[in-house]
Amino acid sequence: MGHQHDKHQHGATTAPHQPRRTRALPVITGLAAAVLLGIGGYLGLGPGPDTEATATAPPATHSTTAAPDPIGGEGAASTAPTASVSPSPAPSRAAPAVTPSPAATPPAATPPAPEPAPVQPAASAPVHLTVPAADIDQPILPLAPTTAELANQSIVPPMTMDAYWLTTYGTPGAGSTNTTYITGHSWEGTEAPFDRLSTHLNPGDTITLDTQTGAINYTVDAVTTHDKNTLKNSDIWRITPQRLVIISCYTHDPWGKNVVITATPTH
Repeated sequence: MGHQHDKHQHGATTAPHQPRRTRALPVITGLAAAVLLGIGGYLGLGPGPDTEATATAPPATHSTTAAPDPIGGEGAASTAPTASVSPSPAPSRAAPAVTPSPAATPPAATPPAPEPAPVQPAASAPVHLTVPAADIDQPILPLAPTTAELANQSIVPPMTMDAYWLTTYGTPGAGSTNTTYITGHSWEGTEAPFDRLSTHLNPGDTITLDTQTGAINYTVDAVTTHDKNTLKNSDIWRITPQRLVIISCYTHDPWGKNVVITATPTH
């Protein structure tokens, strides 16, 4: 990505009359030099309670097998008095029911067993991010958006190369109730781990989150770009349990776009 650095440095220069700075600068995303993460875009607007799970189950149906008719049976004949009964032809037994052959009535097909959900540790804070395809292996630090940041729907992560977990949203693991969001800076003038999200990651790649209770493996579903001005309205902010979303700058347009990685637990 060396061919991109000069372009990005030029775009980030705020005082053309001053000499070019040689130190590395983080490429921060969003309006007014803020990382526009769409914070709060869907906060509190998720789906309501799961009505399917709480709906009243239909009454169970019971198949009732009728008791055998004792008339003409051996038990009935042995207990009935014979002296007072006029001789008459014995009642004929009903023809036995014919059991249909398998060819006549095929057995009901057994539905395939559902794919078991991956076994996960209990939901807890993520502490480490590993993305082999992008050579990312770094700690995750908690980042709690302030009230003002939530109101403005924008946030600037600390100026480091670390990954940050937005604590306002989901927590990864069993019992997750929302998406887990991880964010971090792309940098200009030096190689940074999150720079490679724009160029090295593809659907099907794996991601591992180490949490306080264990490790969770994810499979990348999509790698997309979003305009920073409209990211806050994106469906990536919908309440989606168990999903993982990673957000950084898109290195080909760091001032105008974000790269967004979505992933789900590996089955």
